[in-house]
Amino acid sequence: MDKSIHEECGVFGVFSPKPYPVASDVYYGLYALQHRGQESCGMVVCDDGIFYSHKDIGEVGAVFDHKVIDGMPDGSMAVGHVRYSTTGRDLKANAQPMQVNHQKGKMALSHNGNISNAYELRQELELNGAIFHSTSDTEIIAYLITQARLRLKSIEEALLSAMERLEGAYSLVLMSAAKLIAARDPHGFRPLCYGKIKDGRYVVASETCALEAVGAELIRDLRPGEVIVFTNDQTESSVKITPYTRHIGICEKKTCIFEYIYFARPDSVIDGISVHDARLKAGRILAENDGSDIADVVIGVPDSGLDAALGYAACAGLPYGQGFIKNKYIGRTFISPTQSERADQVRIKLNPIRSTVEGKRVILVDDSIVRGTTSRRIVRLLKDAGATEVHVRISAPPFIAPCYYGTDIDSRDNLIANKHSVEDICRLIEADSLKYLPIGRLCELAGDGYCDACFSDSYPTPVPTGFNKDRFERRLSERGKKN
Repeated sequence: MDKSIHEECGVFGVFSPKPYPVASDVYYGLYALQHRGQESCGMVVCDDGIFYSHKDIGEVGAVFDHKVIDGMPDGSMAVGHVRYSTTGRDLKANAQPMQVNHQKGKMALSHNGNISNAYELRQELELNGAIFHSTSDTEIIAYLITQARLRLKSIEEALLSAMERLEGAYSLVLMSAAKLIAARDPHGFRPLCYGKIKDGRYVVASETCALEAVGAELIRDLRPGEVIVFTNDQTESSVKITPYTRHIGICEKKTCIFEYIYFARPDSVIDGISVHDARLKAGRILAENDGSDIADVVIGVPDSGLDAALGYAACAGLPYGQGFIKNKYIGRTFISPTQSERADQVRIKLNPIRSTVEGKRVILVDDSIVRGTTSRRIVRLLKDAGATEVHVRISAPPFIAPCYYGTDIDSRDNLIANKHSVEDICRLIEADSLKYLPIGRLCELAGDGYCDACFSDSYPTPVPTGFNKDRFERRLSERGKKN
């Protein structure tokens, strides 16, 4: 598998000053965030303190039909989630939002990211009597919040207390019987923003594209380490917004650079930077060291390679062409569980357009190479369609290190750039030439304050020794068998 780079998840929340069919807001918001997770999805609606929920394995369109949405009551708020599992297997028990009924009330929690000290926290909680019903690190966050809630006067204080124990990446949307709360980890690894709809509803989402899907205007991104509470203003029929910022040590902003290169939708804006513009810049940087006589046409691999290909073509003064037709009914190649199924999907997912590439030297722009197998298949597709040369350009540096913050790259063993030089990789994928985006120029895509650990092997936080997603789940499975 080449694209073993999984989205981490997408979160969404809505708060209304008066009862409203908020389930429809969540439905459209999750549709806009579907690219961030395709394994499972869910929503929880709060109607006068009563929670109504629906979640299951599958994509938004399959899990939520009209009967489900129409069956949800009007409510004052709701939370939603689309999931790809970075920690915790693809089980219905791991589908979110996660609900908790505890002594101080109810809570529903949606989480995007990865808690790097999850295994240690889980062991500690279990030794103190906690019983887990899932393998997701989101349940660990829920336990920490509910434990702190027993001794603190508000749920937002309990959340701030829990944040002091958490390491790694987390963007959260949390709902109690009376409040909607959004929180971003102290490094801001994962995006989170909020906006307002003209009728007074407030919306929180992983990306601005989800705000636009429900007609909300962006107010701003949450700051790293910030918690924002939405409640009804008791003096008037409006929403009271209370921001809290608690700095846990001195933390630099470290938004994942791969959000700009691959994860986010190109029409989103993250921390004030257009994802589309960032990808155009990546393409222009790739083109700077190539002469215009190297090729006859520039094409991109759908979907995340297309913007960078446009930037390359514009800078190089070469024609941009549509090189592939993508079967829109096939999910991203990395979603399939087995290598044979992934290979089958590559064959049916992309069809080269012969008239674009036949008899031509082609610049092929893609976002990454992980294992190399998919890249090799794509190069072969183009040459079988008559391309005389295929020069591969990658809009990211080589992957050399695992990620502990929500990108599903958990082992160096799976990374082709750890075992081979650029020249070797070029030969293995059967390209005529290969170039990556220089790591020193990532700052031109996202400004200051980004995490590039998967490219640099330099981490902004302590990382777990010997951590591996499969090993983490195997430990949990083995402990379950002993019991």
